[in-house]
Amino acid sequence: MASIEVKNFEKDADEVSTPNNARVETVKVGGQRVMKLTVQPGWKWSDDIKPVVGTDSCKAKHLGVIVQGSITCRHDDGTEITYSAGDAYAIDPGHDAWVEGNSAAVAYEFHGAWGD
Repeated sequence: MASIEVKNFEKDADEVSTPNNARVETVKVGGQRVMKLTVQPGWKWSDDIKPVVGTDSCKAKHLGVIVQGSITCRHDDGTEITYSAGDAYAIDPGHDAWVEGNSAAVAYEFHGAWGD
């Protein structure tokens, strides 16, 4: 028999965390974890997350799509790119990232440090 599973991030979140300047809502659907990340203007991985995790740069791989705002990512090798609403992205470990501009960025991720 076919299966359909739907979860709403606001009503059905399996986990919600609120690191500095961010909100991460996680749902488990179809045997996978999907994260909704909302990061506020001024959020920067090296300022807001690094003190908690204690690594020099983010050691997670990320796969997702940004639906609002813009984020810049800079790899440890100096490679830098800004991605904005409507962009899908894959980011290898070893990077810093920050919100561009004066509005929050919202992204949905399917792989990363936030989940399995």
